[in-house]
Amino acid sequence: MRALFALLLVAVAAPAAALDRTPAQARDVVARYYAALDRGAYRTAYMLWDRSGQASGQSYAGFVRGFARTAHTRVVTGAPTDMEGAAGSSYITVPVRVYATLKNGAAQRFTGTYTLRRVNDVPGATPAQLSWHLSAAKLRQAR
Repeated sequence: MRALFALLLVAVAAPAAALDRTPAQARDVVARYYAALDRGAYRTAYMLWDRSGQASGQSYAGFVRGFARTAHTRVVTGAPTDMEGAAGSSYITVPVRVYATLKNGAAQRFTGTYTLRRVNDVPGATPAQLSWHLSAAKLRQAR
């Protein structure tokens, strides 16, 4: 009987664990974004932006064109900061250092932040709404 109860407890807790809403998960979204860009999985990267990619400020075709000259990219993320809630959403800022290599071999470096958003824990919110999504980027080329 205890084994059955333990199994049921794990089964009920599993969906909540899958929806990790921590600052570490927000940081992981940024890492997954750059990993997707590096392997050319542009649809995956685009969909990590809020509102099904619209928060990137570009159409999907424009988004892909923006990476046409990029051969490789990687990111180093810092500790998330400035977690705050507003009007049913939570926001968090993730500092980044981005390293890119263009197809012609030129190296580029950028520093800045990504702001991520997710819906607060409200009744009726979907798992996708409860997950972190990229909401804004502030990047500048580093020298």
